[in-house]
Amino acid sequence: MDIIFNPPVNDENQYIQLVVGELRAKRYRIHPLDTIFSSRKHFSAIKLVHLNWFENIDDSSFFVALRSFIRKLLVLIVIHWSGKTLIWTMHNRVSHERRLSFFSRSLTRLLMRWSHRIVIHSGQSEEVLAAYGPKALRKAVYVPHPNFIGVYGGIHQVPQREGRRLELLFIGMVKPYKNLELLIDVVHTFGDSVRLTIAGKAVDEAYQKEISDRAAHASNVVWLPYFVPDTEIAALLGKVDVVVLPYDLSSSLNSGTAILAFSYQKTVICPEIGTISDLGPHMGDTFHYRYETQEQHREALSAQIARAVALKHRDPVALAGMGQRLYTYMADQYSLQRVGEILDNHVYRL
Repeated sequence: MDIIFNPPVNDENQYIQLVVGELRAKRYRIHPLDTIFSSRKHFSAIKLVHLNWFENIDDSSFFVALRSFIRKLLVLIVIHWSGKTLIWTMHNRVSHERRLSFFSRSLTRLLMRWSHRIVIHSGQSEEVLAAYGPKALRKAVYVPHPNFIGVYGGIHQVPQREGRRLELLFIGMVKPYKNLELLIDVVHTFGDSVRLTIAGKAVDEAYQKEISDRAAHASNVVWLPYFVPDTEIAALLGKVDVVVLPYDLSSSLNSGTAILAFSYQKTVICPEIGTISDLGPHMGDTFHYRYETQEQHREALSAQIARAVALKHRDPVALAGMGQRLYTYMADQYSLQRVGEILDNHVYRL
């Protein structure tokens, strides 16, 4: 079958490459969305369109956002009225881009209405869909987020020594919804008992300067302000005890970075987003928390870091044990083969 999978390539997110590779192994011919109108013959050959993050709009300016919105709206209208099967993966509660949220909300409503299947990666997604009505909820098909076991090389084992400070890592694009300002401020209060490494490129120069200035005033924070190459990710994870992801609960739903941490035998400090809630009994192998206000977030994040510090001092191998149990769960429940089978048998075959 000839299908559109958008985006078909993403150099900064192996999620796309993994899923596309599995679909190609199942003999799907993958085409970019940009080619859909390249010819009448090609347009007719496309039977199915699968969109990821399509509701996101570049909100750097009103006119840029308007142009992006109109282009995406026209594409959706053509796909809908041509009768092609439309699949949408719902990755977030709402778009992380908030300045011109009207455009994103409008696209989301159309995707909810016109999609034949909505791929979800967590149980919490059903709560979001339910708010759009029973029809949207009936379209949902749960597909586990593929694990990243072996994708970035083998696991780097670092001997655990009693009395060492807690090594925290934040990895990924540095964006406002990820609350790096809060994280830096909280970590600073722990002094020499904690060190935080931030590894990731900032979304723009202004935000890079803001985070850089904060990090410079915290002696226990190290910032690597660049996109971490795939060849360095496993070694970077191997040097730390815990991955910390203080995401915004109002927009965040799933976390590929949490899946990455589990795939390399690391636990996380993270709010109870969908990825964490789906762990069931293995939630106890993470440092999870909830909050409603920014002050509650500060207190909860600080409390979970303190728990991790105390646990490492009490039992130097306990954190590694948590990571190993999460790794085993990822290998069993989040395999790429399972992802491909569900897409092939339950999403693409209506």
